[in-house]
Amino acid sequence: MEKELLRPGERLDDLQRNGFQVIQHPDAFRFGTDSVLLADFARPAKRDVCVDLGCGTGAIALMLLARQPEIAVTGVEIQPHAADMARRSARINGVEQRFRVLEGDMREIYRKTGRGVFSLAVCNPPYFKEGGALKNPDPALRTARHEGDLSPGELCAAAARLLKFGGRFAVIYPAPRALEMLRAMEEAGIAPKRLRTVQGIAGKPPKHVLMDGIRGAGPGLHWMEPLILKDENGDYTPEWHRIYGM
Repeated sequence: MEKELLRPGERLDDLQRNGFQVIQHPDAFRFGTDSVLLADFARPAKRDVCVDLGCGTGAIALMLLARQPEIAVTGVEIQPHAADMARRSARINGVEQRFRVLEGDMREIYRKTGRGVFSLAVCNPPYFKEGGALKNPDPALRTARHEGDLSPGELCAAAARLLKFGGRFAVIYPAPRALEMLRAMEEAGIAPKRLRTVQGIAGKPPKHVLMDGIRGAGPGLHWMEPLILKDENGDYTPEWHRIYGM
């Protein structure tokens, strides 16, 4: 069945999570370390009802399902070909009953799902501001990497519409722009709660920040210990090995 569900040029990549695999195309946007880190950081609880905003081919959603088999995930993806790949990945892993994919703009998807129905929202959003970096000529890669008219404020507002009171929103964002995301969360009524900086190499400044917040909660920020991926010698740290299941 696996080969039957693959299109020309596509391949199956191992997620290193309970045998789960994801369909990807070498010429399209592929999940990376930031997706793996976010899936670990999000920590879904039993029976969480989750939404993955901008799910792409479904890597984060599948990692969440592999980690916690008692959850359900709705993926939201604006690109039709990526949404199709995510649906086929769900079938290959036998989780199509727990992982549905809705095609559309995350800012409007509440019209299909309803408001306040999810207990956990996750997002690995585009990192680059409009005009802030050279645009990729490929429209699919450009959508994945450049925020275009989707600002941090609109992303957080979309998450807030979908989350129930007390629901969590988890996101990874570039460290230089972390304050933008924190402000956007507060303005959307999502109180930032956990922050964890991500350092590629020990002793270097962080490149990304993992953060989550709770809709409708009061103030109170918890700084976690930094996540260091490689030590001073360039060797992967025990924490990296834990996250990757190595």
